[in-house]
Amino acid sequence: MVFYISIAIILLFVIWGVAYPEVLASTANEAFNFTIEKFGWFYLIATLGFLIFSLYLAFSRYGKIRLGSNDDEPEYSNLSWFAMLFSAGMGIGLVFWGVAEPLSHYLTPPEGATGGTPRSAQLAMRYSFFHWGLHPWAIYTIISLALAYFKFRKGYKGLISWTFTPLLGDKVNGPIGKIIDILAIIATVFGVATSLGLGTLQINGGLNILTGTPNTIWVQLIIIAIVTVLYMISATTGLDKGIKILSNFNIILALALLLFVLFAGPTSFIFDTFTVTLGGYLQDLVEMSLRLTPFTQGDWVGSWTLFYWAWWIAWAPFVGTFIARVSKGRTIREFILGVLLIPSAFSFVWFSVFGGTALKFEIFDKFKLAAAAQEDVTSALFVTLNHLPLGLIIMGLATLLIITFFITSADSATFVLGMFSSNGDLNPSTRVKIIWGILQSAIAIVLLFSGGLQGLQKASIVAALPFAIIMVFMCFSLLKSLKTEIKEEQKKERERLKIIDLILSKKGQY
Repeated sequence: MVFYISIAIILLFVIWGVAYPEVLASTANEAFNFTIEKFGWFYLIATLGFLIFSLYLAFSRYGKIRLGSNDDEPEYSNLSWFAMLFSAGMGIGLVFWGVAEPLSHYLTPPEGATGGTPRSAQLAMRYSFFHWGLHPWAIYTIISLALAYFKFRKGYKGLISWTFTPLLGDKVNGPIGKIIDILAIIATVFGVATSLGLGTLQINGGLNILTGTPNTIWVQLIIIAIVTVLYMISATTGLDKGIKILSNFNIILALALLLFVLFAGPTSFIFDTFTVTLGGYLQDLVEMSLRLTPFTQGDWVGSWTLFYWAWWIAWAPFVGTFIARVSKGRTIREFILGVLLIPSAFSFVWFSVFGGTALKFEIFDKFKLAAAAQEDVTSALFVTLNHLPLGLIIMGLATLLIITFFITSADSATFVLGMFSSNGDLNPSTRVKIIWGILQSAIAIVLLFSGGLQGLQKASIVAALPFAIIMVFMCFSLLKSLKTEIKEEQKKERERLKIIDLILSKKGQY
């Protein structure tokens, strides 16, 4: 039922976009404006709440609980685990925005600052850290922790709906549970489609600079078709082959590109930028987390922070399920600190290296990168790399990295969507994965045709709202189950001590 209803809804959306792209764009814009106006505050408070809740669980008495039986060990090494969760979590987006976001904020900063100044450069880096740091990974942490705990500790099905068993009981098998799973699928499809669209735009931008390939919607359609075939091939090889091998390759290629730019670029400037930005980020974390502009009615927060929070929430069912699938055997404390801190630290380094290099070139070397990025955001990374030694080779490697991130993200998404629509089956059939692979690419195409980059952003914000509400109640469900488990363990411990006291007292009588 979940499979067919979800397929029907997605197909109707695709048909709508193909037949009436202007109407779809207009409707999406109205829905976006309504969501931002009425629920922008909710996105901010909920996301900050997820971060606080994650840290509370990590350092509470629940942190020692293992995601599985008490004697289970982690299934994957730390390096493979990190590579898979990072590739699935934000690979394409990090490459796309690593240069583009700092340059965009530099020209159009938040907080009413003047663009093109040292102050706007500081804010540009600080908000890049903010948008790609602890908050998004807290969103992923909540849902992946709930799924892993209920699947491996409690033996429930690997479905979003089954994480609500402590609150709903047997109703998770009824209409309420089905609706939760359908909303999770819809959020996932739109979240992944947004990333696939971004990846397609940037691949086209890279090919345009490298080979002169025209930057048009028809070229982007061909790119999606080719990459769809590649990730469908990868999807049929299974988790331990296709996704694992490509994820490890991704992280090696990303590290190689990172290290090259770090040492071929302005190394001292990069380290200074990282240090001062990290300090500003930690100092202003709460203020940035709750920043809205009711007195100026500015649209910066909606275009950036709210878009990101909605994008992460839309990705959360997919990324959360995937992280949960590869995290069996880890304790809650180990899991939360690993998922929350390590990728955030990597994101900080990434933005310092790529964003810092771009700002150095823009401010001190006068290369006018910000204007180029403002004209074509997909070119930001490539025009920056072009000013480094071996520019063409490095741009080619960056394009390859985007393609492999594209493949692993889409591959992982087909796996997760297959699980959601196959009653939680950890090994969904190839047929189901192929259907979802084609549909998510079709959604990306429709969104590109109807609105380009803005259409992708608006669709993810609207689609994420229902699932954001679901995630809030998921926190209550998880906490209730953890409290119950601790109480049961304490009860068993008291009974064990009573038995020991009884045995000792009987020995004393003799």
